Amino acid sequence: MSENKMTFEQSMQRLEQIVRAMERGDVALDESLKLFQEGTELVRSCGKLLDDAELQIKKVTTAADGSPVLEDFTDEPDA
Repeated sequence: MSENKMTFEQSMQRLEQIVRAMERGDVALDESLKLFQEGTELVRSCGKLLDDAELQIKKVTTAADGSPVLEDFTDEPDA
């Protein structure tokens, strides 16, 4: 499965597998480099997923002058 198609949870699980394999120290250098590259791509993908989730938690409102204002999302109703 491509990293781009993986969920955050699937990516984290694969990262854990990669870390365990590399910590064992029984992986050949060539395979270690491939695992390192895959892990780096997974970290980048997870970071993007987290950034996207953060943006979804923000809500856009309008200031008095009509400009957009980002506010942190809360599940409490506006007072």
